[in-house]
Amino acid sequence: MTNREFLVLTTTHDDEGRARELAAAAVRERLAACAQVYPVHSVYRWDGEVQEGAEWRVDLKTRAALAERLTAFLVERHSYRTPEVIGVPVVTGSAGYLDWVAAETA
Repeated sequence: MTNREFLVLTTTHDDEGRARELAAAAVRERLAACAQVYPVHSVYRWDGEVQEGAEWRVDLKTRAALAERLTAFLVERHSYRTPEVIGVPVVTGSAGYLDWVAAETA
């Protein structure tokens, strides 16, 4: 099934507990149907220097129509000064799963 009405919004956090709290809060608020939290090792430029460290990536499945609300929600609750929030459109997916995402988000 091809459908661009859905997206995966991604953010990262340096604390697993906070990443899980952020994921759970977004699902509770029905801004995302589900979220996965998993460890990653990030390399990035910050304050003019290359830095690296452990982070927890959060992938949130949602409807594209909720992207702005979910982004604002994540930024407002995030401890980073400039949190990553990137949306990637879902270009294909199973009809049943996408129906479920639609039903679980408000």
